[in-house]
Amino acid sequence: MSSSAPSPSPASNASAARSAELARAKEAALAAWLRERGRVAIGFSGGVDSAYLACVAVDTLGADNVLAIIGRSASYPAAQWETARGVAQRFGIPVLEIDTHEMDDPRYAANPSNRCYFCKSELWSLLIPAARARGIDTVADGTNADDVSGHRPGAVAAGEQAVASPLLVAGLTKDEIRTLSEARGIPTWSQPSSPCLSSRIPYGIAVTATRLAMIERAEAALRDLGIEGDLRVRYHDDLARIEIGAQELDRWLEPVASARIAIAVQRAGFERVAIDLRGFRSGSLNVLTGVSAA
Repeated sequence: MSSSAPSPSPASNASAARSAELARAKEAALAAWLRERGRVAIGFSGGVDSAYLACVAVDTLGADNVLAIIGRSASYPAAQWETARGVAQRFGIPVLEIDTHEMDDPRYAANPSNRCYFCKSELWSLLIPAARARGIDTVADGTNADDVSGHRPGAVAAGEQAVASPLLVAGLTKDEIRTLSEARGIPTWSQPSSPCLSSRIPYGIAVTATRLAMIERAEAALRDLGIEGDLRVRYHDDLARIEIGAQELDRWLEPVASARIAIAVQRAGFERVAIDLRGFRSGSLNVLTGVSAA
């Protein structure tokens, strides 16, 4: 005798319908905000939020009134650049690429707890003039309604340069953005969050191109092994501490699988490899160094 999962209750269905209606209302508010501006430039990383914002902007304003600007540096993973370019090509989003030079700033390279402030200051100091030169007054980022708490020095830099956050203004949460992205067929809807590679290095340990390249190689190798979902390779000198999402962790703790992880990460340049039994934790280095609470 076969069994099947229970059907959702009427109350559950009604709750889901209300959530979907609320998300669509917020998207309508976002579109209205964009129409009021007329033209907009977007800091475009190819992540869940900026990809969604760029797609809605093109849909609302037309491609001639939207510019997605990618800031490229050693801390920006090549895989994410490929995703950004792929989304832009698929949805007709005009793209401008600009090289950023935060690595040349000794304040950034020293990797203080407000490292992101110096990174974003550099980014917006280049993106805003590029937008202005093309007749675009409004420059926006992908900050959403879930991004208002925690340690976010990059938001301070954006505020100082009057960068708008329309997803936040509309009250859109990450889950809502994923749901709306899926409905639009934006492939990033299920993509795990991926902050810059420098976020894998503990504060106070210098950020160098060599270290960033090691981290990028190691994460790419682990993706090639088949690790899906959330993943971080945390840099601890010659040790790589691997954080894997809860749904995948048990599978990769099996002896054969964990040996494959060790080999792949050592080939990327690390001498020692440890899989963190606590699994993936967003901002775990902030906790480790006392910047935020556990």
